[in-house]
Amino acid sequence: MFTTEMTHDGQTTIPEDVRELLNLRPGDRLEFVISEDGKVYLQSAKIDVRELSGMLYKPGRDSVSVEEMNEAIAQCAGESD
Repeated sequence: MFTTEMTHDGQTTIPEDVRELLNLRPGDRLEFVISEDGKVYLQSAKIDVRELSGMLYKPGRDSVSVEEMNEAIAQCAGESD
């Protein structure tokens, strides 16, 4: 586990080992992901899309068709019939 301190302005230094693990360089963008259980995860915003495989999987969740996804998107965008 790594620990760092936050400044009054909300800034912090990412420990060197973490920067190396995430292959971070100056100017890289970071994403903070909040899970359903309230944990916060830090990841590089330059992640290869292949690394996201299975990220949304939840045991017991029913799969949906492309048509159902399109319908849900249209409803959220206010374009439903």
